[in-house]
Amino acid sequence: MKKREVRLYNMIIPVWLLWMFFPLFPWVLPVTLLGNLLIDTAVLFCALLFLKCKDKGRLLKRLWWRVWLRGFAADAIGVAWLLLALILYEAGGRDAFWIPWLGPVMYNPFAHPAAFLWTLAAVVLSGVCIYRFDRRGFQETPGLTPREAHIVALSLAIVTAPWTFFIPVW
Repeated sequence: MKKREVRLYNMIIPVWLLWMFFPLFPWVLPVTLLGNLLIDTAVLFCALLFLKCKDKGRLLKRLWWRVWLRGFAADAIGVAWLLLALILYEAGGRDAFWIPWLGPVMYNPFAHPAAFLWTLAAVVLSGVCIYRFDRRGFQETPGLTPREAHIVALSLAIVTAPWTFFIPVW
């Protein structure tokens, strides 16, 4: 009688997947929410300050939570791109040609040039979404000219893009 071989593969969880394990790490969600709020608000304030907007306080009060929520939506799109790498990795089996270059996306994007490019694509995708979401949202904001809306949205996209996707976990 032939014995069936059972293999258990170790899955290394990158920082961007910790939200799935909230019951195990209850501190992750509040820290992430507060950190994003502080960074988004600071970038928004600095951009308004740089543009010398006269009504910074009113604009900040009106925009902070919208910028924050749109940033999470854009980050979720980047996470979906990274999850696609995980799905392809898991579905590929050991002999799939993409395993050597897609595997490092999960634990260290700097381990292989293709993994770095895949992760960079996720960051750029999120950044573009941040810009597009905020730019569209700022169109309906009185007190911002189209040029100012462009500059604020671009500042948010560059600074608040999910650069943490690059943090190695191995």
